[in-house]
Amino acid sequence: MNELPHSDSDLEAIYARRFSGKESYRIRVWSVLTSQFFSQWIPKTGTVLELGCGYCEFINQIEAAGKYGMDLNPSSGRNTGKDVVFLQQDCSAPWPVEPNTLDTVFTSNFFEHLPSKPLLEETLRQAWKSLKPGGRLIAMGPNIKYVPGAYWDFFDHYLALTELSLGEVLEKCGFEIERSDARFLPYTMSQGAEYPLWTLKLYLAMPFVWPLFGKQFLVVARKR
Repeated sequence: MNELPHSDSDLEAIYARRFSGKESYRIRVWSVLTSQFFSQWIPKTGTVLELGCGYCEFINQIEAAGKYGMDLNPSSGRNTGKDVVFLQQDCSAPWPVEPNTLDTVFTSNFFEHLPSKPLLEETLRQAWKSLKPGGRLIAMGPNIKYVPGAYWDFFDHYLALTELSLGEVLEKCGFEIERSDARFLPYTMSQGAEYPLWTLKLYLAMPFVWPLFGKQFLVVARKR
C-alpha cells in the first residue's frame, strides 16, 4: 500500500482552502525572512533546494545561482519563478539531482506532513546524498512540546517532532547539528491576525524574546 495519504487533488484542495486570501501577506513575510535571516546560510553563488515548496514564497525570493522547488502538490509548479526548477515528486523517492551538488536544502513546516518516520529518514538520506560536503539542511517546523493540542488542528499533520527528535535522526543520517533552537517563530501564518512587517523585523533582531513567543523549532545541520 502507498504510504502517502493524499492524492495530488487532495493536496491542492487542502492548501487552497487553508491559505486562500493570505498569499500576498505570506509573500511579504517571506521577503523579510529570506533577506534578513535565512540568507546568512544561503550562498548567493550556490544551489538551494526547497522541500515542500508549497506556494514558493521562500524559493522564489531567496538569492541563489541555482534553485529547485520540490513538492507533490502540482499547483506548486504554477507558483515557481522562472529561475526555479520544479520537481513534482515524493521527497523520499530518489531525487533527480546529482550527488554532492547542493549547497543548501531548506524546508519550512513540511516534515510534520510526512506520514511516517521511515519516510522522513529516507528523505533526509536523499538530502544528505545531494548536498555537498559541508552543505547545510535548514529546517523549521512546529515543536510538539509547545503546540501539543493545536498541532492536531491540521488534518494533514502526522509526525510530532521536536528540535531534539529531528536532531537525533539528522545525526543518524550523517549530519552534525550546527544550530538548534527549540523556540523560533510563532506557530502559524495560516490563521490569525496579519501583523505589520516591522514587528517581524524587530522580533528577528531580538532572539532573547523568542522563548516567550516561539513555538516552532529551527534546526541547522551540516553534512559531515
